[in-house]
Amino acid sequence: MVSADGARSLLHHHRKLDRWLQFGGHCDGEEDVLSVAQREANEESGIQGLVVASSRPFDLDIHEIPAFGDEPTHLHYDVRYVLIAPEQAEIQTSPESKELRWFEPSEIGSWPLDAGLRRLIAKWQALLARRSHG
Repeated sequence: MVSADGARSLLHHHRKLDRWLQFGGHCDGEEDVLSVAQREANEESGIQGLVVASSRPFDLDIHEIPAFGDEPTHLHYDVRYVLIAPEQAEIQTSPESKELRWFEPSEIGSWPLDAGLRRLIAKWQALLARRSHG
């Protein structure tokens, strides 16, 4: 999720995983992945009126999830969309999160974010830079 001007990224510190992540969740059989992304972002951020930047996925991240309990090691597919928060959006931390925070691009390097999330944010910033120069 990005701010109305596209300059900042909103992330949440996931309570269970104890990591900074983008918003999202499992489709659990629902075929409309974008709808799931919108619903999860709304539920996890409390922001109403999110705007979809494109109905096409912006990024796909495939990573391994280690075995846990009865669940064997498996691949996890994050289908990522860019959702734009309206101006003056008010955030609300859900029970799934420890904290929500708007990140400036200059801060990304100093925070413990995984490589896939860094790539996602860098990809968005590169797109903004191309748009402002052309």
